[in-house]
Amino acid sequence: MTARLHTFPNGLRALAIPLPHAVTASVSVFVRSGSMHESRALSGIGHVVEHMVFKGTRSRDAHRINLDAERRGAEVNAHTDKDHSAFHMRGLPPHAADFVPMLAELLLEPTFPAHELERERQVLLQEYTEDEDDPMGTAFRLFDHACYGAHPLAQPVIGRRQNIERFSRDDLARWAARQFTAVNTVVAAAGPIDPHAFFEQVEASFARMEPGTPHSAPAPAWQGGLRSKRLDAGSQTHLVMGFPLPSLAADDPTGELAALVFGEGMSAPLMAELRERRGLVYYAACSADLLANAGEFVVEASFASDKLDEVLTSVAALLRQQAEAIAPLDLERAHHQFALRLARGQERPGRLLESAVLDLMALGRVRTPAERLAEAQAVDATALRVAFETLLGAGVAAGLSGNLVRGVTARAAEALGPLSRPAAPR
Repeated sequence: MTARLHTFPNGLRALAIPLPHAVTASVSVFVRSGSMHESRALSGIGHVVEHMVFKGTRSRDAHRINLDAERRGAEVNAHTDKDHSAFHMRGLPPHAADFVPMLAELLLEPTFPAHELERERQVLLQEYTEDEDDPMGTAFRLFDHACYGAHPLAQPVIGRRQNIERFSRDDLARWAARQFTAVNTVVAAAGPIDPHAFFEQVEASFARMEPGTPHSAPAPAWQGGLRSKRLDAGSQTHLVMGFPLPSLAADDPTGELAALVFGEGMSAPLMAELRERRGLVYYAACSADLLANAGEFVVEASFASDKLDEVLTSVAALLRQQAEAIAPLDLERAHHQFALRLARGQERPGRLLESAVLDLMALGRVRTPAERLAEAQAVDATALRVAFETLLGAGVAAGLSGNLVRGVTARAAEALGPLSRPAAPR
């Protein structure tokens, strides 16, 4: 995989990843604008804008936008995350040239029709309610607040209900004009494409984009602590807990390897102990979530409420064991799992594009698969043991939701006590 990058006079960047053997082509526009760039008063506005750009432009209404994509057989999607937003089209290679101006129109010419906004507002409120009622989603929101307190990174992408209810067409238009700027945007394509022709298409479609200034958000201070919320949604308790990691900008794969060592697969310590040997959990997983200005080592699990103390004390003990020694077989497994994950990502154009663009936004360059693999293979047992020591020294953050037993916060604090440190001043 060889990524080709071109920067235009207005600051816009275009990234082309030729995949001659692919049978589909993907074109995406990524904008460095996510929920962590929103104030509390505007929390959720980016997600509303993501929905509404598809509801009308200066030359096309919502039906025509959908029809023009679907008559080409194209798949259209979009998402908003904490650190970016993205708009995607995937289809047959001969149609890829059409996708660039179609996506440009969505970002540069949205009209946010008032009647469409009122309809979509109801859809967004239903999505908000569904998210609010989801126990694991609630545990993640509690975890975010435990991690970062009042920092914008703790805000949910979907925002606040009262904001969704009040955002006006003018609010959306002002936000889009301020956020959709060239210096914060990357137009990317992967597939059997001609990079030179792609760059010409991007220039023709996006040359009028305002340059803007780089969006930034201060790095958050890690808070730590426990938060919980009881939900009448089944009999299970849902846990999300974790520790800080270096950000994506640190270009350090140790946190990703640590997550693989601890919780990737049924033979990893997390699942081998909690599910296979003791039958304590229905579900458990571990991941390293890396953003441009923050990172998190995250453990999540679902289990019967009467297993709370056993699950928490077991997870704490397993983490301490990793800080004492890394089993050679676990290290071997993690290295191979990292290599497989990297290889699978190269087979999925959408995943490949997102990884490359986030590299570009955080590091100013795109790491090659060979470079990433070499860095990961260089992470040895000593580096991982030190990483776990560092994690545990930072202090745990945790969110609990679902069917919670009486006194759950005190019980959880006692079980996780060895992983805690005094909370930072708020």
